[in-house]
Parts: sequence; C-alpha cells; structure tokens
Amino acid sequence: MTVHNTEQFEAWNGDEGEVWAAGGPGGRDGEDPDAELTRRLLDAALVGGRDRVLDIGCGTGDTTLMAASRAPEGHALGLDLSGPMLDEARKAASGRGNVAFEQGDAQVHPLPDGGFDVAVSRHGVMFFADPIAAFANVRRALRPGGRLAFICPQPPERCAWYVVPVAALLGMPPEPPEDVVAAYPGSAPAMFSLSGRDRVGDVLGRAGFTQVSIEAIHVPHRFGATAAEAADAFLASGPTRYIVEQDDTLTEDEARRRLRAALAPYEGRDGVLLPGAQWLVTAGR
Repeated sequence: MTVHNTEQFEAWNGDEGEVWAAGGPGGRDGEDPDAELTRRLLDAALVGGRDRVLDIGCGTGDTTLMAASRAPEGHALGLDLSGPMLDEARKAASGRGNVAFEQGDAQVHPLPDGGFDVAVSRHGVMFFADPIAAFANVRRALRPGGRLAFICPQPPERCAWYVVPVAALLGMPPEPPEDVVAAYPGSAPAMFSLSGRDRVGDVLGRAGFTQVSIEAIHVPHRFGATAAEAADAFLASGPTRYIVEQDDTLTEDEARRRLRAALAPYEGRDGVLLPGAQWLVTAGR
C-alpha cells in the first residue's frame, strides 16, 4: 500500500482511529447517529440498483452498507486509511456479497479506470494531503458521466458541535462563535479544510469535475445518550483532546465537568444533539 498522506495515516491507525472504530463521539449504540446525513447523501448521488459505488473515507462502513442496500445488483467498495475502522466495517458487512473494503490513500490508491458509476463520501474528503490530486484520482475511477457526492462541514463558526465544546474547554462563552474559533490553540483542525464554499468549487474544478453544486444543509449530530457520555467522547476526540493536552492547568476532571455543563442543555430523549452545518456537494465527470 502506497501512502502519501502519512500524518492522517498515523492518526487514523492510532488513538484517533481506535476512538472512531468504537463508534466515535458517543460510541456505537445501535443505529448510525448520522443516518439522516447518509440518506441525504445517497439521494443526492442518485445511487441506483445496479450502480458500482465507491465510498471514500468509509470509516466503519455505515455509508458503504447503506449504498450496497440501494444497489442490490451492483457493488459498494469502501476505501479508508484506518485499519481499526476497517476491521469494524468488515464485521458489520459479514455475509453481504456486494460489499468490500480496502485500506488505502485515495490520493494514490490504484482504483480501476472507469470502474465506478458513483463516488460518495460522508465527512471523509477533508483529510486529503493533496485534495486536487485525490479528487483527480477519484474522477479517473468514475466512468464518463459518473457522479460524485459528498458531505463536509461548513466553516467552524457555524458548527455548534465544534464551538460549544471548544468554548467550554477554553473557559469562554460560545458567543460570538468567531471568537471561539480564533481562540483555538493551534491551526484549524483538518476537518475544516474544505469548509469554504469557494474552496470546494476551486478544488473540484481543478481536479476536472464539472456541474458542481454546493448546497447548505443543517442536520444535527448525535454525541451519545447523555451529557456525561458525550463529554467523555469529546475528551477522546482529536480537536478537543488537543486543548486539554496544551493546557497544563486544565485537569481531566475539570475538563469533563466543563463539558458536561456545556452539553447538558442539548440532552434530550434522543440523546445529545448539537446543531450541524454541512455542505452537500455534487459534481460530475
């Protein structure tokens, strides 16, 4: 396996990968917490019964499996850097004949020329080391007339699921969110690398895609059943864990207390739901 995106490879095969293999923030307690996003993604991608689907950054395979269900006479391939997450994906796909998973870097992975009708990704394309090269490789793997659809976050100040826990750990109010984003102790997390609408259009155009459409959607994210559970999950996740690691005066117990207090207002019968802001992007070869 050739890997150019070494930083992300190390992260997703280390602690970060283990956290998300266990279900990500909030853990895995049944249905995919982002199932509504997946449904919107696959609707936009027009996945049909005979389609050959490529799922980029497939993680534990929720999107891949749903795509395979929509293409019973086709096939779905999930591609990801993370070995731990792919182990979980393969367990979930046991017995499914039209699903497969491969470990690889989408930027350079030897995908078959024109081998897919549609490529999709739910929060998987933001971590490319060279996004133009990666999207060009994906485009090459699509047949002429093939379709691309993905979901990625809007700018961080619009994402309460980011602003609320970050503000709590920094000991500042969540409003205005621009101040919270500016106060983050380090460079912006990689998850926001495609958060600018113009950036998305430029990258896809330079990678050779046409008919680019970028729609703003707002679907909440679930982060566990209780505020206590969500607090523990955020402490195990990269961007928020980084704040604790950088602050010698912030103990683990105090960080957990702050997070529980900040997340409590979002706890309800369906769990801890934080407002989301996403781009739903489609394009064609």
